[in-house]
Amino acid sequence: QVQLVESGGGLVQPGGSLRLSCASSGIIFSLYTMGWYRQAPGKQRELVAAVTYDGSTNYADSVKGRFTLSRDNAKNTVYLQMNSLKPEDTAVYYCNALGARTFYWGQGTQVTVST
Repeated sequence: QVQLVESGGGLVQPGGSLRLSCASSGIIFSLYTMGWYRQAPGKQRELVAAVTYDGSTNYADSVKGRFTLSRDNAKNTVYLQMNSLKPEDTAVYYCNALGARTFYWGQGTQVTVST
């Protein structure tokens, strides 16, 4: 059974930081592209950042320079360090695992940036 378990969300003030984690099980983690998506109320789910099996990363323009994605294949975990958070970063953040023929989603974690 595949599981992607996100953690690290919460309420933070503008300018603050959060670190999201996504721990996986049931997949050969090192073979998957791992990504974070987010969905704000009334909006479509969008890609935030992704890292391929060999460590190549790409980021949405809106988070470049503020968010950093990394993966630890030994721990089957991917991390999203989010700095300089803005109110517009408020959303449910979802972890995604993309393989050659399959993909999986986590349950999501809420990030709220507000005073």
